[in-house]
Amino acid sequence: MLLAAFAPTEWLQSALTWIQSLGAGGGLAFIALYVVATIAFLPGSILTVGAGAVFGLWLGTAYVFIGATLGAIAAFLIGRYGARGWVSQKIAGNSTFAAIDQAVAQGGFKIVLLTRLSPIFPFNLLNYALGLTGVSLRDYILGAIGMLPGTLLYVYIGSLAGDLARLGNAPPAPQPQLTWALRIIGLLATLAITVYLTRIARQALAANVNQE
Repeated sequence: MLLAAFAPTEWLQSALTWIQSLGAGGGLAFIALYVVATIAFLPGSILTVGAGAVFGLWLGTAYVFIGATLGAIAAFLIGRYGARGWVSQKIAGNSTFAAIDQAVAQGGFKIVLLTRLSPIFPFNLLNYALGLTGVSLRDYILGAIGMLPGTLLYVYIGSLAGDLARLGNAPPAPQPQLTWALRIIGLLATLAITVYLTRIARQALAANVNQE
């Protein structure tokens, strides 16, 4: 009953209002909240947009990036060492994750970077799934830089409102040029990783054929 009554969106919005009331200490509280949200599969977009309204563009972007990176590292380590069985069940039969698993052996940083830039990969699940691959923690952390373009866009949207109360269900629209620029980045990243994964899959298939 308690879980059924839990409304993540409303809870996160209330948490943002509380963080805004903290003043200078709100940044650390926000980062901690973002880490928890990332681990618990809560919608990070609400926090990212809210960061723009509470902290402004630059501080908001910094807090979101730090929180998302720390949360992603925590989920990665949980997936690798603490919940391998559960994560394996979640991604079982997913050909995309299977291809990623093969690809990270040849270019871990490149794969992580492209998946962060591409909008087609679910951020929260990807954090856990990458923990099952052979990617090093170093490459995984460095690849987090791919989150910056999308983070900037969402924080910028929130900064246009300037106040949490004005966000509501219809946040302000950013400049079309910025929106299209980030869409193009995401599209190029999606195309790049699709081509890369296809090449890896073909190499694996050819190797299997040769062995047989």
